[in-house]
Amino acid sequence: MARIASESLIERLAEWGVDTVFGLPGDGINGIMEGLRRHRDRVRFVLVHHEEAAAFMATAHAKATGRIGVCLATSGPGGIHLLNGLYDAKLDHVPVLAITGMQETSVLGTGYQQEVHLDRLYADVAEYNMMVTNPAQLPTLVDLAIRTSYARRGVSHITVPNDIQVADADAEPYRTVAPVRPPETAPVYLQPPGLPRRSDLERAAEVLNRAERPAMLVGQGALHAREEVLAVAEALQAPVVKTLLGKAVLPDESPYTTGGIGLLGTRPSEELMDDTDVLFMVGTNFPYSKFLPEQARVVQFEVEPTRAGSRIPTDVPVVCDAKEGLRALLPLLSRRDGSAHLAKYQKMMAKWRAEMEDLENPDRDPIAPQYAMSVLNQLATDDAILTCDSGTIATWAARHWTIRGGREFYMSGTLATMAPGLPYAIGIQHAFPGRQVIAYVGDGGFAMLMAEFLTAAQHRLPIKVIVNNNNSLGQILWEQMVLGFPEHGVRFAQPEADFSAWARSCGGFGAKITKSEDVAHAIGQALAHDGPALVDVDVNPNEPPMPGKVSYEQAKSFAQAFLKGQPHKAAIATTLFKDRIQKLGE
Repeated sequence: MARIASESLIERLAEWGVDTVFGLPGDGINGIMEGLRRHRDRVRFVLVHHEEAAAFMATAHAKATGRIGVCLATSGPGGIHLLNGLYDAKLDHVPVLAITGMQETSVLGTGYQQEVHLDRLYADVAEYNMMVTNPAQLPTLVDLAIRTSYARRGVSHITVPNDIQVADADAEPYRTVAPVRPPETAPVYLQPPGLPRRSDLERAAEVLNRAERPAMLVGQGALHAREEVLAVAEALQAPVVKTLLGKAVLPDESPYTTGGIGLLGTRPSEELMDDTDVLFMVGTNFPYSKFLPEQARVVQFEVEPTRAGSRIPTDVPVVCDAKEGLRALLPLLSRRDGSAHLAKYQKMMAKWRAEMEDLENPDRDPIAPQYAMSVLNQLATDDAILTCDSGTIATWAARHWTIRGGREFYMSGTLATMAPGLPYAIGIQHAFPGRQVIAYVGDGGFAMLMAEFLTAAQHRLPIKVIVNNNNSLGQILWEQMVLGFPEHGVRFAQPEADFSAWARSCGGFGAKITKSEDVAHAIGQALAHDGPALVDVDVNPNEPPMPGKVSYEQAKSFAQAFLKGQPHKAAIATTLFKDRIQKLGE
């Protein structure tokens, strides 16, 4: 058979080291599917049940490996479905390539069936965005797309019309001004230098050495720099706050960390942000500026020039790789032997950890979500990878999933979309088949893309899924109450879902848990199962995901919601009393 243009596409992906493509076929990409079939020994195609999940899988694959993730969808509606997952990649700055189909070039512009100009639709999400009009373009366009995704840490998009997909790979149908030159045989991405300028380092060191109450804020850009972060924290005797995406930068039991920041963070971290006189931001452009200091001097190490110094007034913005920058900075720092400032926050963290342990109470009925998370935390391996959905579950994961050993943690950060937990786990399990990968999801998010559990079963992936089932959209419920509104449209009607039945119907392990005494046994069975497993845990729907530090306005709005006729106020008040959550605001 003649070599078709789609083979040129797949061959070039393989030459870039791409070994997996997540997607769903359709008549708009039949030529590309044939290219994948002919080269299935080099690039694996992972068939999913929804294109949105394919984009999430590619995003998770990129987050966990650092290599470009690739997803594939047909023309029209298939390409539209990719968008939510692609925006997740865009906002969390990870390299993903989306490949889509397009109607034949001869009918474009005629209103043909499923004619959606995806290159126009993707104009906002994609850093590189191109429709192929000549088979000879393909290798070069793949190179440019992948290099752009790596350089700008974002999404690239190539859309290929049907007739181009199956054209002769070597066809040059037009008289060109400049013939397309074949790309080099071994494509590479040249990483830009990560070292900062010496003058910037000296300015940063001057500010940091003068700090009396220093603090560090580290994010996902420092995930590869654990040793360097610890060395700088030790030299400065500085407490370290972690963004949610940067949770795995330091072990949660480190004497230097005060845990997370923001609504899902800790009280010591909030106190620290109000107390510090110099904040050192490393590998993060934390978007929620209301949680950042108002008066402190700021030093920022940021790999992307457009983001350096863009979030809050910054005295010394430095463009560099976190690892290389910290390593170069360390000799310029004046080492401190001890610090009352650090000791103060170590004492506060010990109290905070004790409070969190109190909430992990197995004797409560209904089951406390903190308890279910603590059991998973205890039983999972020290190199387990946890993926998480958005919602109240993010609070329980942030506070009760402990980073230790080689553990990792991934979720949708800036987009904070629902439903990525399950496809994230599938994408990461493909990348790391020998590691324990666990999806911690809510009932609302799981229901959106639950067909992907069948995907896991069909690909024989041993992912584990823990469903925190409160039969509601829990985060929205509490947000309505904080705004002073009675709840509306956030609790699902009966009957309550039993997702374990779906898991068993897919050929996996499934358990439905309604009592605390059964949680540990069921999660243990799931973790030991040699295939996909799901534990559906009915948790207290009235458990509040309270901020680390409760403001007066939040408490006032919460009270007003009760006065307006909160239908579950008795149960909520009982939960609050049992948890002693009001102490978090003291």
